[in-house]
Amino acid sequence: MKWSQLRSQWPVMSQYQRFESAVAVILTFLIGFIILVALYRLASTVVVGMLFGILDPLDQKVFQNVFGEIMTLLIALEFNHTLQYVVKREQSIIQTKVVLLIALLAVARKFIILDLSEVGPAAMLGLAAVALALGITYWLLRERDAQQ
Repeated sequence: MKWSQLRSQWPVMSQYQRFESAVAVILTFLIGFIILVALYRLASTVVVGMLFGILDPLDQKVFQNVFGEIMTLLIALEFNHTLQYVVKREQSIIQTKVVLLIALLAVARKFIILDLSEVGPAAMLGLAAVALALGITYWLLRERDAQQ
């Protein structure tokens, strides 16, 4: 949303809508700053590590860490994108399906960075159950929305 649009809608908003918009704008800037810092840190770590031979991209641990950080950035980007809906007044609240998709991304990230030698079967079963529950819940919500 452009600032001019937000300013033009400001007088007709309720106090809570103004508060909600202000919080969403502040969170958007904070998360954007965090994303930039994390991206700089990731890029500098990878580039410097590759140039000086410190970082071996074929090492499984390094691969997991780099892709774990990439997934973290993607999760933050998606979360920031959902806040944009609130700022643009397209949605007054963050939709449940979007939260479920972000949670699925977080579980996928956990599976990517998981060291199988350090994790027991119970933890794996728990993560699998969470992934299954999130997937089923998302599917049920999508089916409900398709019928409406």
